[in-house]
Amino acid sequence: MSDELVARMDRLESRHHIEALVSNYCHGFDKRDYERFLSIWWDDCVWKIGPPFGDFAGHDGIHEAIHEVLWPAWAQSQHVTSNLVVEFTGPDTANGLCDVDCMGLLTGSTEATFVGATYKDSYARRDGIWRISERDVTIHYFNQFGGTTLSAPEG
Repeated sequence: MSDELVARMDRLESRHHIEALVSNYCHGFDKRDYERFLSIWWDDCVWKIGPPFGDFAGHDGIHEAIHEVLWPAWAQSQHVTSNLVVEFTGPDTANGLCDVDCMGLLTGSTEATFVGATYKDSYARRDGIWRISERDVTIHYFNQFGGTTLSAPEG
């Protein structure tokens, strides 16, 4: 097999693993599965959420962000990411850009809240494993929908 073909196959497999990181961010956060959520981050990661939440570094920072800031603020949430573009910058590094819509219920609220943002990511492969090394979040809007409540279907 040619080196070019091996490199192309590696990029396809790598893209698949990177897409799973983006999805597992959503699943881990929304389903409150901390182990899944933590598994997408390198231990020296940086998560720049910005206002109103803050910036966090390393696995200790991820733990603080999730357990002390975000999960206490959100009674429930559902993230949907789209428009993922992955650009490989080397055999073991890549950048990603995707949009996210998140609908949820803030703790103590009865009205739905909608957040629209863009995630700018840096990914690294170490010892054959892809993870996020940095995520920079740009929040475009963070609004409540007056009079809109979230509830489970009847039945």
